[in-house]
Amino acid sequence: MDHLSTQKEASLLLTHHEYSKPTLKFPLGLVSEAYRPYLELIRVEKPTGTILMFWPFAWGLTMAAYKTALPLDAYVANLGKALIAAFLLRSSACTINDIFDREMDAGVERTKHRPVASGRVSVKAAVVYLLVQYVLGVAFFYFTEHGLALWIALFQLLPLFAIYPLLKRITYWPQAWLGLAMNFGFITSWISVSEEVHCPILSAAMASCWCWTMLYDTIYACQDIRDDVKMNVRSTAILFGSWIRPLLISCGIVFVSMLAAAGALNNQGIPYFTISVGGTFVHLIWQSRTVDLEVPKSCWINFNRNGQLGWIIWSGLALDYISRLDLGLAIA
Repeated sequence: MDHLSTQKEASLLLTHHEYSKPTLKFPLGLVSEAYRPYLELIRVEKPTGTILMFWPFAWGLTMAAYKTALPLDAYVANLGKALIAAFLLRSSACTINDIFDREMDAGVERTKHRPVASGRVSVKAAVVYLLVQYVLGVAFFYFTEHGLALWIALFQLLPLFAIYPLLKRITYWPQAWLGLAMNFGFITSWISVSEEVHCPILSAAMASCWCWTMLYDTIYACQDIRDDVKMNVRSTAILFGSWIRPLLISCGIVFVSMLAAAGALNNQGIPYFTISVGGTFVHLIWQSRTVDLEVPKSCWINFNRNGQLGWIIWSGLALDYISRLDLGLAIA
């Protein structure tokens, strides 16, 4: 009887252990445990970063496609190219960030389990992994871009993101640099399609995107304020303290204003100003009313919502572009 009872208890413990195993986010469960840390290093299970990197490419492409009446098949091909570019850029950016920040990450609750910080991936292995990503990135841009667009893409791939993690040590404005690094895809896509440097449009669009990144990354940084202060990591979230919300409101206002200015300079139509500009304004108000900057989970949810915001801007741009194609066909 005692033997049967012991077997039953052991079975229950095994069942409990199986159910208590943490569920792996897709696609981490598709690879063996030996390779899993390398997927974690480039954050494949957290796609928001890639989405945020992708949207400036897509917006710049769609604005240029609208201006030049780019054929639809070429537009779709360029959209796929933009997605690959965003993935390669974000992957290498995460890897170099984790190499530089390994000691800082180890002292922050949210990041202490990252592959390099936790020792699951050695620094040497991470550097080799990064070099492979750089080779793939350079090769991809070399075969898909040309002229000035190629050099801008390489500039975003290599120095822009390599410098970013170092700034956390010397300035409270690393988000300002990230605002440039995340959004150069707009310039790459615009020049690749339009083959011109339209300074007013590019300036307005980059100012808009820069404020957007300042907004969402300051919210992101609010998750770690206590640990960051302890580890001497600097950010706009720490710098502004109780004045964070006025900063976010200011960034949101300039974001929408410059979005409207870029559209006016590009002669965008009613769908853009109604959906892209108006929709973004409404979405930002909703974000402001729902985010609790003192609750890390709320900050994380709001950060992810900015990835969803990209659909609103792209939808207005896409409708304008399709309308222009239809009008062109009707005239023809």
